[in-house]
Amino acid sequence: MSAGLDHGSAQAAGIHVLQIPTPFAVGRVNCYLIEDDPLTLVDTGPNSGKALDDLQRQLAAHGHAIEDLELIILTHQHIDHTGLASILAERSGADVAAIELLAGFLQSYARDAELDDVHAAGLMLRHGIGEDMVTALRSVSQSFRAWGASCEVTRPLVDGGRLELRDRRLTVQHRPGHSPTDTCFWDEERSILLSADHLIGHISSNPLLSRPLDGSSDRPKALLTYLASLRMTRELPAKLLLPGHGEPVSDHVELIDKRFEMHRRRADKLHRLIAEEPRTAHALAQALWGNVAVTQAFLTLSEVLGHTDMLVAEGRVVEIVEGEVAHFETV
Repeated sequence: MSAGLDHGSAQAAGIHVLQIPTPFAVGRVNCYLIEDDPLTLVDTGPNSGKALDDLQRQLAAHGHAIEDLELIILTHQHIDHTGLASILAERSGADVAAIELLAGFLQSYARDAELDDVHAAGLMLRHGIGEDMVTALRSVSQSFRAWGASCEVTRPLVDGGRLELRDRRLTVQHRPGHSPTDTCFWDEERSILLSADHLIGHISSNPLLSRPLDGSSDRPKALLTYLASLRMTRELPAKLLLPGHGEPVSDHVELIDKRFEMHRRRADKLHRLIAEEPRTAHALAQALWGNVAVTQAFLTLSEVLGHTDMLVAEGRVVEIVEGEVAHFETV
């Protein structure tokens, strides 16, 4: 099925894709306007004048204004998906719906963003990234915060719960991994899954090393969590997935199987590198990708630690802490 036909299938179901600009390398974010009662917007774009102008223009192309919105659904905590939520809700009076974990995060966005940065800095130092690079990354992260904003969630959701619209029922599916709050919305009648960043066709969703939101002190095993979430999504009889970026996905089983294979290959490659000599996660990232740019250091660290978590779970490597820095050795 071609991408054009996929968009046609979504439109036939009363779902329009609004591609909103972001300042990030991933490019435009897909927000979805659901023509139903209540008139519903899934995700908002970042908190910027350009994003707001584009959103207004694209809503107008479908005969609507921001003031017409009645329900805003948020899929996860990343600021390209949530940044405009408060502005849109204030202008329209729309309810804001999100899973409970995300509701708490958005309520105290500034505080939680700072806690995220502190958590990330500790992880980077532990896994071999130097203090200068950590300081630079914290500065970059702080400069990005204005693209997000706090927001009051008026309709907290639970995994397995339902959102009832006039013409459809959306089942809430908490699928953590890419972030702790990743949530998909399943329209069983139409076999359509609003998958956000949980599954994207043209790029692999990076399971980021996010701060646990449940108060746990343990480092989450983001990739292992993500793979478990993908296995649940694989079982859905979905005909169409509408992702947070890029084109719709019409064969999610094939795509998920390819992602499983990719992660398996990456883990095996890292095992070979560790077998050559014990290394920190940052040193492994450099062995894979060369001198890692400052802006990519945390992303590559997340990638490496996800796969070393796989190897540790399989009993193939161990994490050894010497002083305040950890490295990996083969068993």
